[in-house]
This record gives sequence, structure tokens and C-alpha cells, in this order.
Amino acid sequence: MTTSLDLLVCSTPVHGHIAPLVAVTRHLVASGHRVRFLTGARYRETVEAAGAEWLPLPAEADYDDRDMDAAFPGRVGLSGPAGIRYDLREIFLRPAPAQLAALDAAIAHDRPDAVLVESLFMGALLLLCRPGDRPPVVNLGIVPLGIASRDTAPFGLGIPPKPGAGGRMRNAMLSFVAEKVIFGALQRYARELVTQAGGRMRGGFMGSAALADALVQFTVPSFEYPRSDLPETVHFVGPVSRTTPSTTPLPEWWGDLDGTRPVVHVTQGTVANTDFGELIDPAITGLAGEDVLVVVSTGGREVPLRDYPANVRIAPYLPYDRLLPLVDVYVTNGGYGGVHYAMEHGVPLVTAGLTEDKIEVTARVAWSGVGIDLHSDRPTPEQVRDAVRCVIVEPSFRERSAAIGRDIIASPGLAGLESVLVELVASRSAAR
Repeated sequence: MTTSLDLLVCSTPVHGHIAPLVAVTRHLVASGHRVRFLTGARYRETVEAAGAEWLPLPAEADYDDRDMDAAFPGRVGLSGPAGIRYDLREIFLRPAPAQLAALDAAIAHDRPDAVLVESLFMGALLLLCRPGDRPPVVNLGIVPLGIASRDTAPFGLGIPPKPGAGGRMRNAMLSFVAEKVIFGALQRYARELVTQAGGRMRGGFMGSAALADALVQFTVPSFEYPRSDLPETVHFVGPVSRTTPSTTPLPEWWGDLDGTRPVVHVTQGTVANTDFGELIDPAITGLAGEDVLVVVSTGGREVPLRDYPANVRIAPYLPYDRLLPLVDVYVTNGGYGGVHYAMEHGVPLVTAGLTEDKIEVTARVAWSGVGIDLHSDRPTPEQVRDAVRCVIVEPSFRERSAAIGRDIIASPGLAGLESVLVELVASRSAAR
């Protein structure tokens, strides 16, 4: 594209939110756009390496995400709605006023053509609810689509859609319960923050992405719940990252992946991997007696020194471009990016995750037919074993994953985001 834009990217200082936005930044910079990136101090070098100018979040909106339980001890032991409530209030909503102050300062200093925010940068909620002139805001959907709809249950409950009038009645009831009971205190807190910022709350705070001038969702429609009332501002462009050639060295045991046994890849991603007892250990134990090769990635964590079953191979990192074509089942705690990597290669899944947005990712895995959701963030070895057995022998899981994988390969990705940005800025300029 020939149009050069001045863009401001904003992210909470959490690796799972930063990583896709850094990929976005790298693409936009390579395309000739100027990018300033507002986030935490820990990610300054990462942002600058991507070619952007780093802008610091205020101290009250910054924290070290390498151990979230240490940074936010009140979240320890929480999962499901209780865990989501805590994270939304303390990690995402409470920093919103400080985020807004930094956002306002960045806009005043050098007004951008557009502001790009990830879904949980709640300073954007305050900006969008406040009257007055502002640059266009683009929400980057790095988690499952959470905007309110009569066709879906409220975001955060992990409940798949139910068709027909009965489903809409159920959704309306659940929306009332979620807004007034489950997330009622959070809704009141968000409303207070919006009022203090000089704005007026419009709808539920979890649907704030719908207030943006454009919502670019990083998935394909076949992996998202259908909505008859989907706003025209929503654009599906496919996942941020596609599998690319990797420089990760091959482990010495790589030759064991010779096709003589099914390969089961197990990972807890690169963030929620401090406690291997959540998924990696149950998977290793449950599959110890199976005629499979269990290939484990610790997501960069040090490999624990201990005796492993004979069918286990383990490394901190693995080259996904070479591994995934060999994998028969992908066992994961439900990271949005990793699930899309698996589907890109047509690999069926077994998921076990209830924290952050994972409860919604894993629900979509089951709903779309690409895998089995264990409805737990700490499954038993037997649950993992039985699910892996089922996914290996039942071809429908692989067939559905392959079908969505074809949609992913055909999607435009970051070029689609760039098209949305150029068109949005052009239409805003024409309207002035």
C-alpha cells in the first residue's frame, strides 16, 4: 500500500497481549507506516526491535507479568467467573484511568491517524465513552469476540450458542444474570471509572470493543460463534501469525519423530506455564502407558530434571513449522494463538483452560468440532488420556480442524488489517 499512516498502538504489559501487537507493529513498520507503541517498561526493547517508538505507561498501570500470581496475589486459586472477575478488575480495569492519561498525552503530543488497542486495554473504554474529538479507534481482537449479541451467551462464561428462540431467551436471561449478578460489581466499577473520566457508559464494559470505529478480529468466521446482529464494523482477517520458517535448533531426539507412533504435542504456552502440574504433568502421567510419542514444550521454562516415561521427549522450545505437520493431537491450555497454529495445520486438539480468555477459546474448540474441551484447568491424567484416545481414533476432529485450517490459509491476515486502517482513515478524512 502507498498510503503512509501515523499510528498509535496500545497494550497492557502482558506477554500474551504484547506478542500479537508486536507482530502487527512489525508488519506495519515494514509497510512504511510510523508506529508509536504505548506499553510497559519490560517490553521497551521488544517494541523498539520491531521498529516502533516506545511510549511508557505510568507506573500505576505498569507491572511485571512474568509472575502474575506474585504481582497480583489475590488471584491465586481463582478460576472460571471468579478468576475472570478478579483479573478484569485488578489487572485491566483498575489501570484504565492511568492508561487514559498516557493515551491523551500521546494524542496531544502528536495526533495519530488512528489508535490501535487490544481488547483489554481498558483506557480505550474511557476514551470511547467520552464525548469530544478523537482519532479513530481500532480494536484488535486478540481474544475471542466478546461483543454483546442476542445469539450468544455473555463473554466469560464459556457457554456455546444455542440455536432458535429458546437460545435467545436463554442468552437474554444469562445476560441479565451476568450484568446484574456475576459481573454486576464490575459493571458498576467500570461505570464509575467512565463517569470520573467525563464520559457516559454505553452498554456492558465487556462489549466495549463494539464501540470502536473498527474491530479487527484475528480469526476466521468458522471459528467464531455466528451472530445475526454482528456490527458492520467487525472484520475477520484470520490469525495474526502464520507458521513461518523457524531458527529454533532441533533437539537431539528429533529423529524419534519417524512416524512409527502417533505424536501428541503438549504445551502450556509461554505465559501460564509456571505450574506444570496444571496440564503438562497430568498429560505425561496419563499418556505414559500409551503407544504414542509425547512431545512437550515448556514454553521457554527450564526443563525440570527428573525421570520421565520412556515415551516422553521434552524441550524448552520447538520449531513449530517442522513439528506441527508431524503432530496427531495438540494438547494445550487454550492460548488463542497456539490453537490457531494447530488448526492451520489441521491438527485436532484437547484443551484444558479456564483462566483469562481461555474459557472462551476452549469452548470454541468444542463447539467448532476441532477437539475436546476438558472443562478444567487442572485435568486428571485419566481425562487427558481418554480425550487423546478419542481424538486419535475419531476422524471428525481432524476433518474439522483441516477445514478451518483451509479458511485460515485463505485469510488475508495482517494485510487485511492494513486495508481496514487505510480505508478507515480515508473515510474519516473525507468526512471532515
